[in-house]
Amino acid sequence: MTSSSSLRLPTLALLCAVLLWSSSFIALKFAFESYTPMVVIFARMVVATCCFILLLPKLGRPKYRKGDWRLLVGMAAFEPCLYFIFEAYALANTSAAQAGMISATLPLLVALGAYLFLKEKITPLSLTGFVIAVSGSVWLSLSSPSNEQAPNPMLGNFLEFMAMACAAGYTLILKHLSTRYRPLFLTAVQALIGALFFFPLALMEGMPTEVKPDALLAILYLGVIVTLGAYGLFNYAVGKMPASLASSFINLMPLCTALMAMLILDERFSLLQVLAAGLVLVGVFVGRLGHRSRS
Repeated sequence: MTSSSSLRLPTLALLCAVLLWSSSFIALKFAFESYTPMVVIFARMVVATCCFILLLPKLGRPKYRKGDWRLLVGMAAFEPCLYFIFEAYALANTSAAQAGMISATLPLLVALGAYLFLKEKITPLSLTGFVIAVSGSVWLSLSSPSNEQAPNPMLGNFLEFMAMACAAGYTLILKHLSTRYRPLFLTAVQALIGALFFFPLALMEGMPTEVKPDALLAILYLGVIVTLGAYGLFNYAVGKMPASLASSFINLMPLCTALMAMLILDERFSLLQVLAAGLVLVGVFVGRLGHRSRS
């Protein structure tokens, strides 16, 4: 059993990771105003990979086990590869605040994935919470009119939900790998595989010929602070506590993202959107009650 004192540092790491991830929605919106989605994600992965090259002496020699390459590739395939494809096009179609709200479904998806693939028990209350949260996500999409910040919110919110499904798969694999690999090494693997994966996709969209300072700063922030910082902090925390507990901190992302979007991007929710977003959070809360009753 994990003591509360031993969870203090991992908890602080998770809180910092959540704040950084929440800010990433805002930074991506800035970058997408100047460059295409795959170009932005590729540049982000390259920046992160360059950082890890500089940190190579600190990565240490991993205790590789035969066959682990499948898990390492699978982890990176879920996130950053598939995850960022879905999220990039999600943010091109919906607002940062709405995308942040959909991200609240991640803990429930992790619990559902653990039930389906790891044979962990799931309570009826958790399933009820999942249905409520998904219903709220659908309502949020249907009640969101098209505008400059969200040209196609229904598509964008669906793609963000698919990104969360990929994030759930990543979390489950990460929990298994974190027992024998250092967090920094796992994050470096993600960045390297991501850079290789997004290179041809960026070429297909067309490499930019003009330097946009604001977009460039956003990409540097995403590559250095978010990719290196947030993923490193999250990977460290997952290695110190149950995956379901770590993923529950994602519940804070909708509120953090919505506040940042209001302050920085001047995004606003209508009354119907507030009610729908509230339904998402109610579903997440009910799902967490189900998890606690099982514990």
